[in-house]
Amino acid sequence: MPRFSVIVPAYEVQAYLHECLESVLSQSYPDLELIAVDDRSPDACGEIVDEFAARDPRVRAVHLAENRGLGPARNAGLAAATGDYVLFLDGDDTLTPDALQAIADRLKETGEPDVLVHGHARTDWRGVAAGDASGRQLTEQGPAPFRLEDRPGLLRLTTAAWNKAYRREFTERAGLRFPPGHHPDISWTYPALMTAETLATLDGVCVHHRRRRQNRRGTTSRFDMFDQYDRLFAFLDQHPELARWRPVLFRRMVDQLSAVFAERDRLSRGARVEFLRRARDHYRRYRTPGHPVPLRAHLRHTLVRLNLHRTYRALESAKRLGHRTATLATRLARSLHTVALRLHYRVQLRLPLRENRAVFAAYRGGGHGCNPGALESAFRDLAPHIRTAWIADPEHHHTIPVATRRVRPGTAAYWTALARSKYLVDNVGFDRRLVKRPGQVLVQTQHGTPLAHMGLDLLEHPAAARDMDVEALLQDVDKWDYVLSANRHATLTWERVFPGGYTTLPYGNPRNDVFLRATSEDVRRLREQLGVPEGTVAILYAPAHRDYRRTQRPALDLDRVLRRLGPRFVVLARGHHRHEGPLASGSARVIDVTGHPSVESLCLASDALVTDYSSLMFDYAGLDRPIVIHAADDDHAAYEAASGTYFDLRSFPPGAVARSEDELIDIFATGHWRGSRSTQLRSAFRERFCPYDDGRAAERVVRHVVLGETELPPVLPLADRHPVPSAAAALAHSPLGTVPRPASPTATLTESI
Repeated sequence: MPRFSVIVPAYEVQAYLHECLESVLSQSYPDLELIAVDDRSPDACGEIVDEFAARDPRVRAVHLAENRGLGPARNAGLAAATGDYVLFLDGDDTLTPDALQAIADRLKETGEPDVLVHGHARTDWRGVAAGDASGRQLTEQGPAPFRLEDRPGLLRLTTAAWNKAYRREFTERAGLRFPPGHHPDISWTYPALMTAETLATLDGVCVHHRRRRQNRRGTTSRFDMFDQYDRLFAFLDQHPELARWRPVLFRRMVDQLSAVFAERDRLSRGARVEFLRRARDHYRRYRTPGHPVPLRAHLRHTLVRLNLHRTYRALESAKRLGHRTATLATRLARSLHTVALRLHYRVQLRLPLRENRAVFAAYRGGGHGCNPGALESAFRDLAPHIRTAWIADPEHHHTIPVATRRVRPGTAAYWTALARSKYLVDNVGFDRRLVKRPGQVLVQTQHGTPLAHMGLDLLEHPAAARDMDVEALLQDVDKWDYVLSANRHATLTWERVFPGGYTTLPYGNPRNDVFLRATSEDVRRLREQLGVPEGTVAILYAPAHRDYRRTQRPALDLDRVLRRLGPRFVVLARGHHRHEGPLASGSARVIDVTGHPSVESLCLASDALVTDYSSLMFDYAGLDRPIVIHAADDDHAAYEAASGTYFDLRSFPPGAVARSEDELIDIFATGHWRGSRSTQLRSAFRERFCPYDDGRAAERVVRHVVLGETELPPVLPLADRHPVPSAAAALAHSPLGTVPRPASPTATLTESI
């Protein structure tokens, strides 16, 4: 019995059928059967199906004696299916690479639900794919599996059979079959969602649905929608327990019929009156008393109910005209605003530089933090004559110190700051329209030691590079005066992948200075703020961002890990700054810290780090606390292929390496995570990548760049550095069994964390 039965009805799709069938057979998940149903197609579809069946035993060819239509053809495939799960694919559509593997993984994660709804993308006749419009409905956050009552928005998705996987036993138990007609999905999809006891979602594009250049459906096929909704409401009448969905489906019917009527190319001119008349009859027949129509849809419902087809068309035309007018007006206003800002910027560029001004930014509008945040604090401490400003989106303004001016990106104040500040400090890159003026000093701090390929090296990895503009990148590099480096590896990498005339400052990462200044009281306070129970071991889980993945699902089942380790452990789950959505699972012992403004604070609050390829490991090594690398073989190969790495992390790790979730659990359960071998590995890693992180990196930068000093504070040897111990380590070494608490932390440290 195969895992999947993929059913492909074929009728007049000979130009696309090869691609469709190949997309199924080339899947990385091979446990499948492909049931290709020739619906008595007058072209070569039947021959193509037989060719595939002859060359691959997983293909089963089904030939119908007469053309019966899409629904009956799917039923014929369903009758022949033997797989655990059934998927439907139109003959001109394709599965995306690794779609079945993603579906199989999600089915396993969610406990074998009756129906799994996945994403899709529409492709035009040229093969260009548009984005998946499923949006938030397919989010994988929250409990799974669930019932339709928990996610009723699924009823608003595309009414299609091919964006779902169905447990075959469920379809048989529910008696689901496709009706005849041109729109059989209406009478299949809604009953499937309503009767399923368990549902799950997969936020990933698994199907490319082709929209043909010429519409294959004529006016007559549009009237089939009325028959399908008759069947749907008859189904509801036969299942009174589903009556609560009647008003929802009524509104979906009106929306769909209105959409057909509103689009000019769907109905011939002579059919419009008859279509709206039948829509009015269905409106009156299936409207459920006591369920008011939403205000935003009230006008549309009124026009359908009263059969005001001329008024409807006039309003639709007026609506389109109004929309176009509003769009033009908005574009004009934006253009005028842009022109005004450009003129303002040109004026500011002609005014004198302000020698006592410095502007900082991080992660393109992010909050106060990272290396620029540490340098901004050092500017105020060591060069108080310099007035500082921080560029951030409004939602991050609360992270900016009171003494620092707040600047919103894209405003007149923003362009003034860029034009007239002498010092410009960032960790990613300022607006590429920035004009570097004589006398300005631009400090590029970077945001960590590189493990994955960066800059020009990304040209070998299109998935990670995406649409990188090399010429624009090099123009940015030419504006840099200084680039910060934490170690020799970073220095050699930056100068090769970002070739330019800048000066490298091998002074360490300023953001890590706090590790040498923090106290045990700071650690205790931070853990209390985060909700870490006293006496527990806090594991900071920080996976790297995967540029080649549409969604960033964690590779670990954190609930399972904690169940196996017991109540002594908790997890601080931290996503990448580009990660969308939390990593937390809902467990009380998994604390979601993805949105926390300071990763340095999370490092201080934790007792160990678990990561895969995040550059955070290089910073954490300077803290001299245990690090465990979780790098499964398949994921390791995928990351290497997509992003590339500068050295084999598993050959030179900062601590123990787990190649599976069970190995990770064993490493913590046996204490290997902080054993002697792990300590030896971390020491070698720390010696190579943390030679300058002695707590004075920011001071050295400010003294050199701003104060012009040549005699800088010497780097403290590794043996003489004493980062603040973790809570677990402090507890183990405290004579009273409690974490020692100094009187109070310094003001500077309090502000930085």
